[in-house]
Amino acid sequence: MKVTVVGAGAVGATTADNIARKELCTELVLLDIKEGLAEGKAQDMMQTAALLGFDTRITGCTNDYAATAGSSVVVITSGIPRKPGMTREDLIGTNAGIVKTVAENVLKHSPDAILIVISNPMDTMTYLALTATGLPKNRIIGMGGTLDSSRFKYQLSQHLGCSPADLNAIVVGGHGDTTMIPLIAHATWNSIPVSTLLSADQQKQVVADTMVGGAALTKLIGTSAWYAPGAAGAALVESILRDEKKLFTCCVALNGEYGQKDICLGVPVTIGKNGWEKIIDLKLSADEQALFSKSAEAVRSMNEVLKTI
Repeated sequence: MKVTVVGAGAVGATTADNIARKELCTELVLLDIKEGLAEGKAQDMMQTAALLGFDTRITGCTNDYAATAGSSVVVITSGIPRKPGMTREDLIGTNAGIVKTVAENVLKHSPDAILIVISNPMDTMTYLALTATGLPKNRIIGMGGTLDSSRFKYQLSQHLGCSPADLNAIVVGGHGDTTMIPLIAHATWNSIPVSTLLSADQQKQVVADTMVGGAALTKLIGTSAWYAPGAAGAALVESILRDEKKLFTCCVALNGEYGQKDICLGVPVTIGKNGWEKIIDLKLSADEQALFSKSAEAVRSMNEVLKTI
């Protein structure tokens, strides 16, 4: 089994590191446009193999897509990261060209690959990958909601004083500071609704902090976060390669689900060997559906920018 991660920056390298540590594949290729970066990080990771006890073979290459041939899954992290004060949407002009080129190049050598898109603005980049490649929709997956849902669980755990692993909580909609929708009414702590455990003010605070989770880290670090995004990307790879059928929120192509068409947006889906395999209907309340529709409008507006590039 072979996996490629395109982009050897902080997110790409962390994704690759998580994949290697879990031995999800026999061969892992890290590719970057910057001379020597992927090769160096691949060697650095391989020098941990004896210490961590994994046998995955990691290689790095500079813009050599032939080295990625035969990949079952390709994770696209390439593009410029956010800096303080930037929104994910600010990245569209630069990253659109990068993502389109990457998708086309990897598919020349791995025509059956499933693509996981992490590059921002993630919803629009996922839509671009879908429309530019013509792949079956189940083979294009945007990672954003998986990360946002993990951040949601973290915020809830801080208020509840519990393990994040004991929580079920998901974020739907766009992967943006104003477009994501943390579904607080659906969140549970081992089947106990968190709405019965937190005050209304606490619930509002959790939702607000979740929505700006990425921006808060960018302000603190000076660039986009990478540990959680990398772990989220690797979790999706794991569910695909091990055919786990796990439920994640992912950005996928909608064709009438949740009242939307011709758009890629975050909804709960099962992830298995075929990519995303089934969309779960959450039966949103009227207020939640209104927020989802508003989120879709914002993402669709961003998608329109692609026509001008």
